Amino acid sequence: MANVEPLPREALAELESFFQLAEGAMGFVPRSLYTMGRKPEMLRAFAGLTVAVLGPGKVEPGLKQLVAMVASVSAGCRYCQAHTSASASRTGVTAEKVAAVYDFATSPLFSNRERAALKLARDAGIVPNATTPAHFAELRNHFSEDEIVELVGVISLFGWLNRWNDTMATELEDEPFSFASAHLGSRGWEASKHRSIV
Repeated sequence: MANVEPLPREALAELESFFQLAEGAMGFVPRSLYTMGRKPEMLRAFAGLTVAVLGPGKVEPGLKQLVAMVASVSAGCRYCQAHTSASASRTGVTAEKVAAVYDFATSPLFSNRERAALKLARDAGIVPNATTPAHFAELRNHFSEDEIVELVGVISLFGWLNRWNDTMATELEDEPFSFASAHLGSRGWEASKHRSIV
């Protein structure tokens, strides 16, 4: 059970355009947004940041979702792992590659470019942060400075979401639950009987 009850969608009519955007991208509206909607100005600010970070940019959408997933694995957020794995699939990343993200350092499914980004996500997602100048030296072999800013933006956005959803015990929606259960279960992913992350 969630620690704070999400508001019903109809109670947040002024935010409907953002909900439609989320629904178009993900196939559903995350319950976390309905909880955040209890402070509409927070949700509006979060919506703007989300669009800026995950919207069109120089880094491909599938890699952004894998970066978000690896950062969420490091943070231990099952809710965000399920969301990002399903979202990666929606952007065209194969289910096999999504499941292999746990082994990105050795899996032949990943390029050196992807490994550099995912290594940054892994080491920036843990506490304390384990990034070093070596991460950025490796990144510069594959990414421009602008692209590196995009990658760190994704990691940072999901740092917020990892804390939010773990603390709020946000209940996981059907679509990401089904995807993660089918494709990540053999990798140790599981949700509680209430499908919340606590």
